[in-house]
Amino acid sequence: MSHSSKRSNGHPEPEVVVNYADGYAYSKSKFEEGLRIIFADKPAKPAKTSSNVKKADVDLIVSELEIPRAQAEKALLDNGGDVVKALQALITP
Repeated sequence: MSHSSKRSNGHPEPEVVVNYADGYAYSKSKFEEGLRIIFADKPAKPAKTSSNVKKADVDLIVSELEIPRAQAEKALLDNGGDVVKALQALITP
């Protein structure tokens, strides 16, 4: 009995990574393709440019408006580190 590396449909048999008892199997190429999709599509995190943002300013906005720290930092960054402008931007609809 000879072992063929092709299936009956003519396509080569994929390299199987894991065979499970319930009959499922995962191929290396599909596994790698899935990982590429997951990790390649993630947006890159922007570099933090907190040179204009002071911790005290962020703390003030967070405590006064009771908003998440990230939102306060973003408002300050968007407004060049100006606390008054950041507060106005956050409370203006």
